[in-house]
Amino acid sequence: MVDSSSATTKIATMATSPCLSGIEKKYWWLSNRKIVDKYIKDARNLIATQEPSDIASALNLLDAALSLSPRFEVALELKARSLLYLRRFKDVADMLQDYIPSLKIGNDESGSVSSENSSQQLSRERVKLLPSDNSSSDTAEKDPSFKCFSVSDLKKKVMAGLCKNCDKEGQWRYLVLGQACCRLGLMEDAMALLQTGKRLSTAALRRESISWSDDSFSISNFPLSGDISTSSAPPTPPRTLTESESVSQLLSHIKLLLRRRAAAIAALDAGLYSEAIRHFTKIVEGRRGAPQGFLAECYMHRAVAYKSSGRIAESIGDCNKTLALDPMCIQALEARASLLETIRCLPDCLHDLEHLKLLYNSILRDRKLPGPAWKRHNVRYREIPGKLCALATKIQELKQRVASGETGNVDYYALIGLRRGCSRSELERAHLLLCLRHKPDKATNFMERCEFADDRDLDSVKDRAKMSALLLYRLLQKGYSSVMATIMDDEAAEKQRKKAAAACKAAAAIQVQQTTQNEKTEPNVSKMEKPCPKRINATENKLATSSGTSNPSVFQGVFCRDLAAVGNLLSQVGFNRPIPVKYEALSC
Repeated sequence: MVDSSSATTKIATMATSPCLSGIEKKYWWLSNRKIVDKYIKDARNLIATQEPSDIASALNLLDAALSLSPRFEVALELKARSLLYLRRFKDVADMLQDYIPSLKIGNDESGSVSSENSSQQLSRERVKLLPSDNSSSDTAEKDPSFKCFSVSDLKKKVMAGLCKNCDKEGQWRYLVLGQACCRLGLMEDAMALLQTGKRLSTAALRRESISWSDDSFSISNFPLSGDISTSSAPPTPPRTLTESESVSQLLSHIKLLLRRRAAAIAALDAGLYSEAIRHFTKIVEGRRGAPQGFLAECYMHRAVAYKSSGRIAESIGDCNKTLALDPMCIQALEARASLLETIRCLPDCLHDLEHLKLLYNSILRDRKLPGPAWKRHNVRYREIPGKLCALATKIQELKQRVASGETGNVDYYALIGLRRGCSRSELERAHLLLCLRHKPDKATNFMERCEFADDRDLDSVKDRAKMSALLLYRLLQKGYSSVMATIMDDEAAEKQRKKAAAACKAAAAIQVQQTTQNEKTEPNVSKMEKPCPKRINATENKLATSSGTSNPSVFQGVFCRDLAAVGNLLSQVGFNRPIPVKYEALSC
């Protein structure tokens, strides 16, 4: 630190007195270079231990070296790789954001182009025609191979050196930044960067192999086939992947995720919502995890597919997961507020709209979209004022509806995904499936397949996921209770209606039976009524012949006896209708 303080005092002296001699300038430059080299050497030793605490200390040394020499390439590379090892991907992206393709397309490229040209110019100034491989007498004695000199070899080495150093400066940038962009969810940028870095490294290796002379390969370095004994060879420990192998595997995984997402978005645009849901489910529930930002984007697209297919609860659940992973996602807030308004859950809808209003106000206050410059958004800054005005009008309208008493009229049938008039079994099946999927205890299971950009976000993501899942679960329970009460009322009314219909049917059956019995008894009654007048006439004739000699009471008894017999016969056949009687015949 004494050297650094002396260096700063010398910098101040040079700034105040511009007319310094060349010796002092040379001494100042040499002292700073020695300090930087010492910092780099100590940082390399600390990084070699691969301990997080030592690498954090190495970062401090590298920052001190970069404060003295901001464009020192070795210090920049070591710092970027140290940040990548410590999983500080956001810091890597902030450090090398000028190389992100999507950011370069969106922003003005003049500054980045000029910086790249100047860096390439400086790198070409530092090119060495013959790279110093410690070609001294000591190294010549250590190397058993014989190296001959030729003009063609010299030409190859010169051309390789000219191209090698200018490409090597940017090679590590593409590889390190590509891995960081992959962990941050910038999959297209990561694929472009990793492919570029892989191509540059392959070209550099090819040029380096061309620059080697044929005599530099010693036969003693390679064992003969007879010397190799496979039976007595000790077991080799598992080999760690090289950087090129890990980059190749990462590239294949990125291409797989991008292919699946492209297929899902194509199905969504074509109206094949079940197919889109299937493809997005393969991404979010795959064997290998996906980055946090990429998963949030896929959950948002699947929520749109669920909404289009009429599955409101699943769509709200995916919006909750998106907001748990990215609480500043404007599209997820708008979609969830729209879904809650669709089922007429106005208080929760107002809560989301108020949150969205605060987010818009913070954007206008900061004059930029939330998050770092490389973060992707589905809205542009110039659209925010218009969206804020429309949002304020919407909030006022919903507040008036809440004041008028529309809070209790929630459409639970649309929330659960049932038709009106559904049966009890349909409700229980749909409720069971929704509870198994959106149970608060399982609200954080999706985090197992998520590769977080920063491990410090785990607790906050877990808390947001549990809270939103609990609110949705309570809403589903209220919906189940309400729909079940409606179904029970409908079942009771249906039972009463069936009971009344059964009673009416029984009465109608009795009436029909009586009418059929009456129709059967009418012919019998007519047959029984025919002999009665003959018998009455015979009796009358008998009474008329003996009227002069008999008593009138005798005739009365005979008539009553015959009338009782007729009544007995009529009661036996069930003939209860009144009989028209001529009262003249009754006067005896």
